[in-house]
Amino acid sequence: MTTETNCTRGVRRYPQRQSTDRAKLDALLATELVGHLAATVDGEPLVIPMIFARIGDHIVLHGSTGGGFALRAAACAQAVAFSVATIDGLVYARSLYDSSLNYRSAVVYGALEMVDGDAEAALANAFSDRIMPGRPGEVRDIKRKELAATRMLRLPLADFVYKERTGHPAEAADDGEDHDVWAGVLPVRRGWGEPIPSPLTTAGVALPASVTALTGRG
Repeated sequence: MTTETNCTRGVRRYPQRQSTDRAKLDALLATELVGHLAATVDGEPLVIPMIFARIGDHIVLHGSTGGGFALRAAACAQAVAFSVATIDGLVYARSLYDSSLNYRSAVVYGALEMVDGDAEAALANAFSDRIMPGRPGEVRDIKRKELAATRMLRLPLADFVYKERTGHPAEAADDGEDHDVWAGVLPVRRGWGEPIPSPLTTAGVALPASVTALTGRG
């Protein structure tokens, strides 16, 4: 599969920060678990945060048969947008105006697809394995009634806009600023904390591999 995608939408502000490299999009989607789904509902804009997983060439969302605008949007093939962003660092310049953020962001456009039948159960397991790697093999299988209450939705990764900022603040030797004032980048670091067992978990039960794989507490 090629890592270049022909996107029909462009970035107006700092267009040099846009990329059509699919590998960069995949890398962003691999670091995040929550994005924002946007659509127009009854003539009004609506945006909600949703857990997501990238599986192959789709963003996969977990819905409920009980309702929700995502399910309605999928049923009528309504156009939606799904956005994801992460902050990689604070960029300290010698003026507030030039200070910034290092970030990666993407908006994916398209129509949601509903997945039915045996493919839905397989996709639900793949979705769970992306959120909590290895967990589906540690717990019981999903029950039929649970699957009946669940809808798995897919959004193709065919039309997207990806934008990023990297590097140091804009500066030059002759920019007239006081170079005794510190300038640079403060990277953002994220990690998992100490696992907390539920009140009904038997005392002394070892942490499962799905937890130790993320926390490094083998």
